[in-house]
Amino acid sequence: MKILPVYTFDHPILKQKATPVENITTEIEKFVENMMATMHNADGIGLAANQVGDSRAIATIDISDIEEEKTKSPYKIPPLILINPVVLAFSDETIELEEGCLSLPKFRDTVTRPEKIQVRFYDVNMHEHTMEAEGLLARVMQHEIDHLNGKYFFEYLNPIRRAMAHSKLKRIQLGHVPTDYPLYEPQKSIKKPLKALARKK
Repeated sequence: MKILPVYTFDHPILKQKATPVENITTEIEKFVENMMATMHNADGIGLAANQVGDSRAIATIDISDIEEEKTKSPYKIPPLILINPVVLAFSDETIELEEGCLSLPKFRDTVTRPEKIQVRFYDVNMHEHTMEAEGLLARVMQHEIDHLNGKYFFEYLNPIRRAMAHSKLKRIQLGHVPTDYPLYEPQKSIKKPLKALARKK
């Protein structure tokens, strides 16, 4: 397996809507293995394909070692591969929780999301699944599906908190935030403004 470099804010591919997968190939199977290895290497619990420079609608999730989640569930949630995932329904109940992102190293903030969701996706055999998720799993699914739709978690923050995050995002954009996992080599000179901060939800 190969550890892939993670793309960071604000590479254009992270704002593109992912392309649906039509057929599973040996290359996709290998790519999914590499995604899972990359996620584990970075101590992440979720990863979307565009975070490693691929435009296909694929995400990997693994919360099996999160102690908090173990205490809430009578069984261990296995690692998941989501192909062409779509959120079908959201609960009215919401919950606030701090989030981070491998594409936004060392930047965390509190995000409000629906507590429960229903998701449709395909596995690596292109078998369709519909799953109801809650708690941490629901949050990670929403986070990764947002990535596949070209959305960062900080876009849920109110204008004041987004303004406060400006300097952190600028440092990430310029490649000034060290990580323990490989990053895609940023451009040496980036002069464009942080337009993503000005976008509304």
